[in-house]
Amino acid sequence: MNILDTGDIHIHWREDGDPAGAPVVFANSLGTDLRMWDMLIPLLPQSLRLIRYDKRGHGLTSCPPGPYSMGALIRDAEKLIEALGVKDCVFVGLSIGGLIAQGLAVKRLDLVRAMVLSNTAAKIGTRQMWEDRIGAIRANGIEAIADGIMERWFARPFRATPEMQGYRNMLTRQPVEGYTGCAAAIAGTDFITPTSGLTLPTLAIAGSEDGATPPDLVRETADLVKGARFHLIRGAGHLPPIEKPEEYAKVLTEFLASIGHG
Repeated sequence: MNILDTGDIHIHWREDGDPAGAPVVFANSLGTDLRMWDMLIPLLPQSLRLIRYDKRGHGLTSCPPGPYSMGALIRDAEKLIEALGVKDCVFVGLSIGGLIAQGLAVKRLDLVRAMVLSNTAAKIGTRQMWEDRIGAIRANGIEAIADGIMERWFARPFRATPEMQGYRNMLTRQPVEGYTGCAAAIAGTDFITPTSGLTLPTLAIAGSEDGATPPDLVRETADLVKGARFHLIRGAGHLPPIEKPEEYAKVLTEFLASIGHG
């Protein structure tokens, strides 16, 4: 188990592949931990340095009192990357991880040479929507909204599998304070203007059945970044690295090769 003390929180992180390889950093979605990438990592070139972590309030990372700001989530990623001696990484962010990717790219282009914006947007939902969800969770717990989240996360065939229950458990076992803290960060984030100024190599990935960040929303965000590519994974919901890991790995590997990363 790898734990980084940043001074205000302890971040749980994991590294696979080659420690001397070209670095790829993964940031996962709201309500998941770094195991979200378990199906994907073995399918990627093991010559890469594959780094993933639990954001604050999730998994084995500290859960300080909320609400959190997006700036704090970006600083957490920044401190981890610096502590690991990483420069010029490709940052793969899914959902809230994609917001972290955009914010980090705007702030620290010395750390990020390219980004993958997966199932995300420059602005996700409305403040009122997030405040309503935070209120429902504080009143009744994550369990009360879990079935609705599963419908947004996964296409119907995957929801019929035993594996889906494991991810439902992952969601409901996240700390309420961590989930609502990160939800508040999403509620307060609008990166449309800063993201529109980015020019680094970018791949946007969407799932055709994604009920949280539909393909059109992901495509609109890709269109903000000059030269960004867009790929639609059919038959996948909000978490295609879980439902369609082979296609996700292929698209990601081809993108990395096209920019000479690794």
